[in-house]
Amino acid sequence: MKNLKNLKNLIVGALAFLALVGTAAAEEEEATLNSGDTAWMIVAAVLVLLMTLPGLALFYGGLVRSKNVLSILMQCFIIAAVMSILWVVVGYSLAATEGGNFIGGLDKMMLKGVGVDSFYNPEHTIPESVFVVFQMTFIIITPALIVGAFAERMKFSAVLIFTTLWALGSYIPVWHMAWGGGLFGEFPDVRDFAGGTVVHINAGIAGLVVCIMLGKRKGYPTTSMTPHNVAYTVIGASLLWVGWFGFNAGSQLAADGVAGYAMLVTQIATAAAVLAWIAIEWIISGKPTAVGAATGAVAGLVAITPASGSTTVCGALVIGLASGLVCYVFATSIKRALGYDDSLDVFGVHGIGGIVGAILTGVFLREDLDGNVLSQIKSVGVTIVWSGVVSVIAFLIAKALTGGGRVSEEEEHSGLDLTYHGEGAYGSDN
Repeated sequence: MKNLKNLKNLIVGALAFLALVGTAAAEEEEATLNSGDTAWMIVAAVLVLLMTLPGLALFYGGLVRSKNVLSILMQCFIIAAVMSILWVVVGYSLAATEGGNFIGGLDKMMLKGVGVDSFYNPEHTIPESVFVVFQMTFIIITPALIVGAFAERMKFSAVLIFTTLWALGSYIPVWHMAWGGGLFGEFPDVRDFAGGTVVHINAGIAGLVVCIMLGKRKGYPTTSMTPHNVAYTVIGASLLWVGWFGFNAGSQLAADGVAGYAMLVTQIATAAAVLAWIAIEWIISGKPTAVGAATGAVAGLVAITPASGSTTVCGALVIGLASGLVCYVFATSIKRALGYDDSLDVFGVHGIGGIVGAILTGVFLREDLDGNVLSQIKSVGVTIVWSGVVSVIAFLIAKALTGGGRVSEEEEHSGLDLTYHGEGAYGSDN
């Protein structure tokens, strides 16, 4: 009897040992580099950087007057540099490490522990360094989006102070809430695949707050402020469209079927939004414009972003059509009715498009996935309030540190290119 008991204990011990070895092997296998996934994510990071430099810079640069085009290019360019350093020093750690509901910790400050062989998550098959760079391109484009709302009237120093403070106070916490194990994880089945809340609603609300607090451009809306180079705008929108495949499909962090499907629905929604925008523009104004088509494309790209990893083909069509129509109304009729000067329609396109997309993400889901519209609305609401409060505080600090934040009337009249950068985009006499 004693021998049988010993045999039983021996068998149980052996099975436990084999289970432990199997678990360790599985964990080791999960943390193994996949060259295909890694190659795709390197390309995706480059594509997302392309969205800002030169995509967004050209898109915005073409929409402003010729005396301010260089200032827009400079703001996008320098923001890319500032945010890269901010992400490395403290941003990545505060966003991506364990912490509370609203912010992470400082364990990876200055990318401590991020080496050649480290992984962000054992379930992923790409080096952590690639993940850091991919997400760095997100923190680059988000504050760059905001500058379109107050284009042509904010001091360069105030832009840099505001965007830095806002990135620390709003972008990084919302990133942690949505993707870093924070507050949004407590909302059942909430989904934000590539940044509807983190990027677009976050930036759109900030743009609305600052453009109202800063005040309208001199002469708005009676003075003509037509885009100085529509070709730049269309080229910039085209680069955004191409780069967005890295933004959405890249957010899967693997070269697999979900990434491929995210690419498919991104294209569908964008095309639908373009057609919706120019259709309503054609009906109302009598002519479909190139600026309208370009803006419609961006609206569709924004709206499909949170849903790109989970929606269906029909869902993508509805999201694209809805974003084109709703964003058109906000960027034209509602903006005029309320009287705020959102120079390049950051709130009308990114804020509203992000809200439309985030809510509809919970409606149009593939059969194998669960969603919750109420959770989507909660995440949208938290983002709106959080970004709004942080934006007010960040702007007040920037305003105090720069003597008002706004350029003088003479500087605004002369243009920011010469007064703040000592150069003209098309020659010193421009």
